Amino acid sequence: MTDFDVGARLAEVRKQAGLTQRALASRAGVPHSQIAMIERNNSSPSVASLRKILSGIPIRLNQFFEVAQDRAGQVVYRKDELTDLTSPLLRRGNKASPIILRQVGDAVMHNLQILHECYAPGADTGASMLEHDAHEGGIVVSGELELTVDGQVYILAPGDSYLFDSRLQHRFRNRGDCDCEVISACSPPYL
Repeated sequence: MTDFDVGARLAEVRKQAGLTQRALASRAGVPHSQIAMIERNNSSPSVASLRKILSGIPIRLNQFFEVAQDRAGQVVYRKDELTDLTSPLLRRGNKASPIILRQVGDAVMHNLQILHECYAPGADTGASMLEHDAHEGGIVVSGELELTVDGQVYILAPGDSYLFDSRLQHRFRNRGDCDCEVISACSPPYL
């Protein structure tokens, strides 16, 4: 999915929603120039920025990146069939993404989002705390994950897990010097 054209896809979903760039910017609470620059591929938005823009359409991040396929009866998903929710946004030149989120199947159809997450050393979900109406949990497969939930900081090692109400402010960060791999689930889907 490295050749995914974020700008063209944003223009496509915006037009399908019957919105001008200015109307979308107004609905999403972002500058018009930000939408225009993304659509021309002059700017690569962060996950948080794209999510905010897509809320003005509205469309979820996973729907934005999902290739139209009929997978209603699909039970098994091979690793190359996971939907890459972040790499097309964060890849710059040959640099790898600091956070990679790959989704299993159609999260909306199943009302459950299962993610394979990989955090590079120093990767962080951002200074702003996350907060959304859902519940989420996960298991650290490798590396070390710093999880902050409702002001409490936890350090998780391989085999450690978490489960919490996502309405509490939270954040994920890799403070270690090697990649951190996590398998997580969220219901209802967040991204």
